[in-house]
Amino acid sequence: MSTPPNMPPGSGQPPYQAYDPKTQWRMYREQQKAAWRAQRDAMKAQRYAAKAGYYGGVYAPRVPSIVGPIILIGVGVVAFLVITGRIAADGFWNWYAHWWPLLLIGAGLALLGEWAIDASRKVPVRRGGSFVGLLILLAVIGLGAAGWNNWWGPFRANFGDSGDDFFNSFGRPERDFDQQTLSSTIPANGSIEIQNPRGDVSITAGDGNQVEVQSHEVAYANNDDEAKKIFNSEAAHVTVSGNAVLVKSESNNSGRLNLTVTVPKSARVTVNAGHGDVTIAGLGTGLNLTAAHGDVHLSSIAGSVQVHFPNGRHDFSAHQVDGDIISDGDINDLTLSEIKGKVTQSGEILGDVHIENTGGPIHLHTSITDLQVGSLPGDLTLNSDDLRVTEAKGPVRVTTHAKDVDLSQIYGDSYAEDRDGRISVEPAGNYAVEAKNSKGDIEVSLVPNASASVSVRTHNGDIVSDYNMPSLDDSDTKAATFQIGSGSARISLTTDNGDIHLKKGSAFPATPPPPTAPAAPDSPAPPAKAPHLKAPKAPAEPVTQ
Repeated sequence: MSTPPNMPPGSGQPPYQAYDPKTQWRMYREQQKAAWRAQRDAMKAQRYAAKAGYYGGVYAPRVPSIVGPIILIGVGVVAFLVITGRIAADGFWNWYAHWWPLLLIGAGLALLGEWAIDASRKVPVRRGGSFVGLLILLAVIGLGAAGWNNWWGPFRANFGDSGDDFFNSFGRPERDFDQQTLSSTIPANGSIEIQNPRGDVSITAGDGNQVEVQSHEVAYANNDDEAKKIFNSEAAHVTVSGNAVLVKSESNNSGRLNLTVTVPKSARVTVNAGHGDVTIAGLGTGLNLTAAHGDVHLSSIAGSVQVHFPNGRHDFSAHQVDGDIISDGDINDLTLSEIKGKVTQSGEILGDVHIENTGGPIHLHTSITDLQVGSLPGDLTLNSDDLRVTEAKGPVRVTTHAKDVDLSQIYGDSYAEDRDGRISVEPAGNYAVEAKNSKGDIEVSLVPNASASVSVRTHNGDIVSDYNMPSLDDSDTKAATFQIGSGSARISLTTDNGDIHLKKGSAFPATPPPPTAPAAPDSPAPPAKAPHLKAPKAPAEPVTQ
């Protein structure tokens, strides 16, 4: 034999092919992969045979359920409405805490309907259940919201931002007591500081130089002895130091103290209130107020007013203030009228705003809206959907989004910038108007004797003018520049997606009409009293005065 034994692969004649271990390893790996594929195919065939036998000899294809996409769309729509402010977050969670089981009922009914449809099919199908985890998550959130409302809601209403009474949330009886009236004399132009951590504060101005303090105590206790200890611990104290007076109550978690204080008109007043409402009327030299958790109502204040809301989101109203009003912090409703000085509010406004008859400039600043008005003989309204200013002296400057802006009878220059809303401006004379909008229409109504240089531009919209203007082409972007009369005022209107309408409006008086005389404010009513323990003829312990 010419061929040696155990010849390696290759040619049968020398020279022989050299041995390559990498090639042998590659061939071995390919054989292993082929064996694994064969095993996998065999396992698939076994599973298919088992499924075919389970479903009557026919393999059932998988069909996705419509329940999951519907839930995702619903969650996305609700989240979008909450984020954009169309639905109040607190109101939604209160609603969801009560009605979240309806989500499970709806999902169950949808699955039952799908089962009925699948049962009538000639070829069985299998429904996917990947949304089960989402349903469990929403159910857990619903249970959490229900627990929040049923436990933390009443607790917070009594003890947190909306109230004062910790132990009342546990059902202890309420007991009341009227502390003996405290009275002190202070020099003219003295200062008075009032500190009340828990309870309402009512302040009025008197004609004399006396400080009188009436205290209505409330305690939550199971017996009279326990109530008396609470009364003694939270009783008001009056301390006089020179021309300064301090009216102070020590806080007690088991009760509250409602103060009714009469002060001289010439006194400078500082109030630091915790959990409770504040009502003040008739002061002659202004006010510095800090209200952590409670509504504030002011009237007939001769000087300037500074109000701070560090934690609460409550109502603030002021009527007949001769000086400035400067407030900061988050609030709900804001109501102001007959203000002679400037008005400044910095912080979130979660409710409605109504301002009328102010002699000084107005500046409202929130995360959504920045509004500046020169003065307001008319009125102003602001809420989650609309911003309306009627009969104002300019300049008026508005920057906002997701609101309809209506500026009517403006005696001065106007500037409005908006997104996702409509802008309407009606100047009361030949004043400059500049309006910019992203998604919304712009409408400007000019006086009959208008004189303006006009520049208008829109994209994906139309331009309509009651005045003669150059012809426009049919392109998506339309722009025009023209003159009305002598062109004294400048009008610039721009919107990205919306129409522009320049109208001939009505005539207005040369100056705004004078404001109406304000009605005299009512004195603040003392806090309501419940049936209470009879007060002794003299206090059990002396009070520092």
